[in-house]
Amino acid sequence: MSSYDSEKVAQIHRELHSHLPSESALRVKALESLLVEKGLLDPATVDGWVEFYAEKVGPKRGAQVVARAWRDPDFKARLLADGTEAVKEFGFDGPAHAHLRVIENTATTHNLVVCTLCSCYPHSILGIPPNWYKSAEYRARAVRDPRGVLAEFGVALDDSVEVRVWDSTSEVRFMVLPERPGDTDDLDEAGLAALVTRNAMVGTDRDLTPATGTAS
Repeated sequence: MSSYDSEKVAQIHRELHSHLPSESALRVKALESLLVEKGLLDPATVDGWVEFYAEKVGPKRGAQVVARAWRDPDFKARLLADGTEAVKEFGFDGPAHAHLRVIENTATTHNLVVCTLCSCYPHSILGIPPNWYKSAEYRARAVRDPRGVLAEFGVALDDSVEVRVWDSTSEVRFMVLPERPGDTDDLDEAGLAALVTRNAMVGTDRDLTPATGTAS
């Protein structure tokens, strides 16, 4: 006769549910299915917008901005002075990055971006925010224990490096300008952009050397 192990059953239950989409994602999918069924929404349109943000907007725009700042000191100065106006030089415009403020990492300073109230994010520059950025745990701990959060992302900082946390709102969105990695003098703007990760522009990535950096 088999025995009933409540802890084992509970573990299986948690494992199964860990693979399910979030409640909000399920609601969106249900709404999308209903609109498609009623002929009010074309699935191809949805796929097109998802592809646009993931592949064309996404973090690739932000990576271009970072790469230009690394190569052009005058553009970097304009970017740090007024991020919203500077990114317009790329033809990037839109309310998602209105009042954009760019903050620079240095050898002695590391910046981390969070939105404690919701999940404000410069979509038109960085694309769709990752799920962890929107989570209540990240939003709370990034302020309370930023070094601990960074350590979990693999960012180990010396005690001499100051960590600054920036809280995005509907009125101002922050983007981190990472430090340019060494041994990249021979790279053109496209090559540099390929090293820039989305996480680096949020502040949860720091080492972008060619050996470790990858495009996100």
